Amino acid sequence: MSTFVGGVAGYLGTLMLSKRMALIAGPLGHLTLPGITLALLYEFDVSLGAFLFVVLGIFLIWLIELRTKLPMEALTAIIFASGVATSFVFLPEDKTVPALIGDVSQITTVTVVIAIIVSIITFRVTNKIFSEIILVGISEDLARVQGVDSRRLNLVYLGCIALVVSLGVRLVGGLMTAAIIAIPACTSRNLAKNLRQYSYGGMVFGSLGCSIGIASTEFIEISAGLLIILVNTLFFLVSLFLVRNVNSNR
Repeated sequence: MSTFVGGVAGYLGTLMLSKRMALIAGPLGHLTLPGITLALLYEFDVSLGAFLFVVLGIFLIWLIELRTKLPMEALTAIIFASGVATSFVFLPEDKTVPALIGDVSQITTVTVVIAIIVSIITFRVTNKIFSEIILVGISEDLARVQGVDSRRLNLVYLGCIALVVSLGVRLVGGLMTAAIIAIPACTSRNLAKNLRQYSYGGMVFGSLGCSIGIASTEFIEISAGLLIILVNTLFFLVSLFLVRNVNSNR
């Protein structure tokens, strides 16, 4: 499961980084906390609770933006702060750590199968819209001439983000979801020479980071969510070292 979720998160992260939207995964991750809280209290799947609240948060941000014309960044801050505050009002103290940094010990076989299927579907959809999203980012007018419906495209794009964030909370909780999206993308950007290498590099580093992080729990008594972030950070630091060496040799 971690291989698939990490891979699609890293792949989508390269698209979000290209659109300067990588940090939006952080507030969206925090939006999952009310859903995680309900799931932990009533013992249903945390990814389902997370997804419902991320979708609700995205809808509220979109609706308020239409009515007020306030910047999306400001609305996102309002919605996610309200969600976090509400979560901690109802979240029992013994459930706080799993909600924030994840708990892979509670993952069942059914959850693994569903997560793999959703990851594959999300990857295929993201792969299909990747070039169109890049084109819209370059020029909306040019994209319109090419027959691209930017509103429909953005809706699909936000849906993919919601799915990835919801899957990510299973591994790293609501606090650090942005990391498994942004860090592999940054690592790949340091090393890639073209767009294809960049996008698939994000997927490879995302998969490796999550897989090695999960495997490391057999030898290190640290939460799997924290290890996943630390492994991804190590990859990023190594990429910085390699880039500096390449530049110094030129």
